[in-house]
This record gives sequence, structure tokens and C-alpha cells, in this order.
Amino acid sequence: MGSGVVLGIVGGLFCLLVVVLIGWALAAYNRLVRQRNQVRASWAQIDVQLKRRHDLIPNLVETVKGYAVHERGTLEAVIAARTGAIAAAGTPAVADRAAAENVLTQALGRLFALAEAYPDLKANQNFAALQGELANTEDKIAYARQFYNSAVQTFNTSVQSIPTNIIAGVGGFRAMDFFATSDGERAPVQVRF
Repeated sequence: MGSGVVLGIVGGLFCLLVVVLIGWALAAYNRLVRQRNQVRASWAQIDVQLKRRHDLIPNLVETVKGYAVHERGTLEAVIAARTGAIAAAGTPAVADRAAAENVLTQALGRLFALAEAYPDLKANQNFAALQGELANTEDKIAYARQFYNSAVQTFNTSVQSIPTNIIAGVGGFRAMDFFATSDGERAPVQVRF
């Protein structure tokens, strides 16, 4: 075998290796793009449910106002928390948005606890319907948050795993934040009869 043939074989193998590496890099990049888009789409679902929640709260507060006039502090806390959550909706930071939504969740918990002290309010059909809608929305938010966090975990694993992290670094992909609950939201709910 001549040296030209050996060089030709080595050159062919090198070209094959380069083609395989380029193919792998393109596939890895496209997978990262798909995963990033999944994270964005799942965040959009959270956003839809949070906006729905924000829209329900003024009606709920108005219904409670008629029954619990002297509970102004609780109502104002809910309104302030809703305002803070809406303001946080304009920020790109998931952690800031999650913190504002956690404050709103806690304020709503106090509002529903207040309803226990007012039997007439609990019996009000508008309040019951709004409470049911809000509970349904909270369930949807929890599901959307779970789906979002799962998508973030998949994406972050790809971004941080070797050798995909090389493509992620070159492509500008960065790990994303989870939508986490606060410690106060994890506390068990107290129910008294």
C-alpha cells in the first residue's frame, strides 16, 4: 500500500468524522431550540392562567365587600397583592413573578379564611361561583407550573450536560429558572369547623 492510499483513507476518515460532528452539533442545537420553545410555550400557559386569576379577583373582592365591611385590611391586602402580581407580569425574571404570585396566593388564602367567619357570605351564590372559578384556576396554574418546571428541567439538563453544553455555550443557551413556591405556600391549610 502506498503512502498516497493511506493518506487518502486517513483523509476520508477525517472528512467522515467532521461530517458526523457537524451533524451531531446541528442535531444538538435543534434539540436545544425545541426544548427552549417548549419552556416558552409552557410559560405562556402559566401566563394565561395567571391573567385569568387576576381578572377574577376584583369580582371576588367586590362580593366580599358587601358582607365584610370591617375587614378592610384583608381586602386591601388582596388588592395590593393583585396589583403587585400584575406589575411583576411585565418583568422577565421568573423568580420575581413567582414571588409576586406567591404573595397573592397567601392573600387569597386569608380572604377565603375570612369567609368562614361570615356564614351569609359563604351562602352567597356569587361568592361560591367565584370561589369555584378561582379554585379551578388555581388547579390549572398548579398543572401549568408543573409542566413548565418539567420543561425547564429537561432544558437545563441538556444545557448543563456534556457534550451538549458546548453547543449551548456557543449558541447562547442559558439555564432557566424554575417557577418555585414560597415556604409559606407549602404550609398545610388549617381547616376548622
